[in-house]
This record gives sequence, structure tokens and C-alpha cells, in this order.
Amino acid sequence: MSRPAREPGPGSPISADGDEASRGRAVRSMFAAVAPRYDFLNHFLSLGFDMAWRRGTVRALTEILQQPGSCVADLCCGTGDLSLQLARQSAGRVVGADFCHPMLALARRKAVGRGDHIHFLSADALSLPFSNNSFDAVTVAFGFRNLANYDRGISEMRRVLKWGGRLAILEFSQVRWPVFGPVFRFYFRRVLPRLGGWVSGVDGAYGYLPESVEAFPDQEALAEKMRAGGFRNVRYVNYTGGVAALHLGEKSEA
Repeated sequence: MSRPAREPGPGSPISADGDEASRGRAVRSMFAAVAPRYDFLNHFLSLGFDMAWRRGTVRALTEILQQPGSCVADLCCGTGDLSLQLARQSAGRVVGADFCHPMLALARRKAVGRGDHIHFLSADALSLPFSNNSFDAVTVAFGFRNLANYDRGISEMRRVLKWGGRLAILEFSQVRWPVFGPVFRFYFRRVLPRLGGWVSGVDGAYGYLPESVEAFPDQEALAEKMRAGGFRNVRYVNYTGGVAALHLGEKSEA
């Protein structure tokens, strides 16, 4: 028997007592601090599974990526790992966007020599500098959870998608495997924050990770948010028993 969906919060729990602007500043500052060790810690703390999860996201968009002239936006792109994977499979153009400048600097450095079909720019996912109906697909990998307002984020992503365009949200979620769940939660809550803080040299940044995941909508609640936000054919795929989940949906006309 599946558990009932949890009531989702309005946005990231960081600086939850403040307004959306203060939450955004807190998230930006936190990621700027961990940027130098961000890639290594992602791969190390997830045992490399994060790379497989991103490959699964790219595979889910293969049909769109292989269309000549397609245009894909990767929001909250961080250091550009997903953006670069999308670009390698794309017959069109990929735009990576993030509002944390140290992260973008690393992304641009990694993209040197990759050609003109990938471009990185500074942008807030809650107020995108793109015209309506601009993109064939929009992706967010492990960044949606950090938005100050989830509903506004979905609305803004829908706005910039073309009719029928696809939204792909890859995010940490709720583990569904009964035996693995308690073991993973112990690691996630007790071990990972200490390892992350020790390696990054930034106290508190990796303590925020389990806190933000626990406050984040679970699989069914996020799927319902997408439907309520104007997306059809919404579905999700659990990765590694639900440690992460890829949510997909198409922009509806309603």
C-alpha cells in the first residue's frame, strides 16, 4: 500500500521565515561557498549515481534533442553537468541558466571547446529572461528543490515552454524500498552532512540537503503540482529506489 502524498511546502526551507528574496540570497550564498568542491562532492556522496540519473534524464528527452533546431533550457544548471550532457546529444541548442555566478564560471570553463550550440547565462528560475513559448524542453536537475516558490517556478517554466514542450525535473525524493530506506536515511541524515562539511570546509551547507529533501514534495505531490500548474501526461520514474525521481510532463493548452 502506497503512502499518501505529503502536503508540499511553498518553497525551499532555507531562511523559511524570510521572504522569497531572502531565501534566494541564502541559496545563492550557500552554493557560491561550496562551488569549488561541488562536482567532486556530488559524485562522491552519491557514489556516482548522480551521473546515471542525469543520463536517464537525457534519454527521456532524446526525441526532442535529436530534432534539428530544437532548443532546450537547463535551469538551475549549477556547474553545467546536465547542460553538457544534453548538448552532446543535441542537434539544436542548449541554454544553461543559474543565478550563482561561481557555479556559472565553472560551467563555462567546462564548456570551452564544445562549440556554439551551448551557452550559459545568469538567470533566476523564478523570473526568466526568455520570451513566452521559446523552448522545446526545460530541465532542472537538483535545483528545483531550492526554489523559493515551487508554484511560481512551475508557472515560469511553463511560460517559456512551447505548446506541447516537455518539462523534466530530476530531484531527490522519497525512498520506496522498505529495507534500503532506513539505511539510506541514516546515511543521508547522519553521515552525508558530516562528510560534506568536512570535504567542502563549509559548515551547514550539507546539513541543509537532508532538511530540504524532507521538506520537499514527494513523488505524488510534485506530480500533482505539475498537473495543477498546466502540465498533462505527467509521470515519474524512481531512480535507486526513489533516492531521486525524474518527473516529466508536457505543457497543455488549458
